Amino acid sequence: MGFPEVRPRRLRRTAPLRRLVEETRVAPAELVLPLFVKEGLTEARPIPSLPGVLQHSRDSLRKAAVDAVQAGVGGLMLFGVPTARDETGSAGLDPDGILNVAIRDVVAEVGDATVVMSDLCLDEFTSHGHCGLLAPDGTVDNDATLTAYGEMAVAQAAAGAGVVGPSGMMDGQVGVIRRALDAAGYRDTAILAYAVKYASAFFGPFRDAVESTLQGDRRTYQQDPANLRESLREVELDIAEGADMVMVKPALPYLDVLAAVRAAVDVPVAAYQVSGEYAMVEAAAANGWIDREQAMMESLTSIRRAGAQIILTYWAAEAAQLLRDRY
Repeated sequence: MGFPEVRPRRLRRTAPLRRLVEETRVAPAELVLPLFVKEGLTEARPIPSLPGVLQHSRDSLRKAAVDAVQAGVGGLMLFGVPTARDETGSAGLDPDGILNVAIRDVVAEVGDATVVMSDLCLDEFTSHGHCGLLAPDGTVDNDATLTAYGEMAVAQAAAGAGVVGPSGMMDGQVGVIRRALDAAGYRDTAILAYAVKYASAFFGPFRDAVESTLQGDRRTYQQDPANLRESLREVELDIAEGADMVMVKPALPYLDVLAAVRAAVDVPVAAYQVSGEYAMVEAAAANGWIDREQAMMESLTSIRRAGAQIILTYWAAEAAQLLRDRY
């Protein structure tokens, strides 16, 4: 007697069968929607390099937040675009600066229905476009920047952010932020550390979204795309300093790094499907070269499969609604 004939295709025969045996599923609650709010706008403004993504006014931001919550997203990550910038990025620390005002607006609108997160970095607020303060020789001054980050974290927590996301890749940033939050009485404010952030070409459209003034690059503080072990070291340091969650950014070009981070840590792991990843799919779909919806869901599934429990994506609200309809 021979062995029974093995036919793996039996479990692929129908859509319900395939759905029944899926090994990896993305849940709406695992998706976080990045949102941009620009000071002084009276209505939302399209971002040409990010089709379907907007620079929001305060009013349109509140509506977008409500729509995202109704779609079932797990969180919102807020970015501010000020009308005036200076060498020190003071608008980012100002309690009445656009980002802190936007945090208060969104918290007032959606309350505890989702997790309100805020990007904690100076690049949107500095006239030179770097993520930190500059030394006299023009280099980024790591330790002076840490002081600013601590003040910025307290301002965001005071505005109501439940999670702050330090993204500047300064050495020691998580520890300084944790101590500043605790000292100011915000012990329950969580830190999502951008622990693994590469000096990537895939950030291009984001810089349009925040109207970046950067000249040059950020290679002296963001990571070399060739390095993986360095990422594990960064993650280990951030967790030791008090990070509640860690993130890998970008996502798709670094799925191997994401998987390695997931295997190494016991805190929640996030990945940011960045603007260039989104824009490539949107551009190819607009030309009729790929199926947009299928490519969107396939890319999110691959990020989840690699180990991300949380995915920041510009498709968050749309994908959440599709997932709710599908399951």
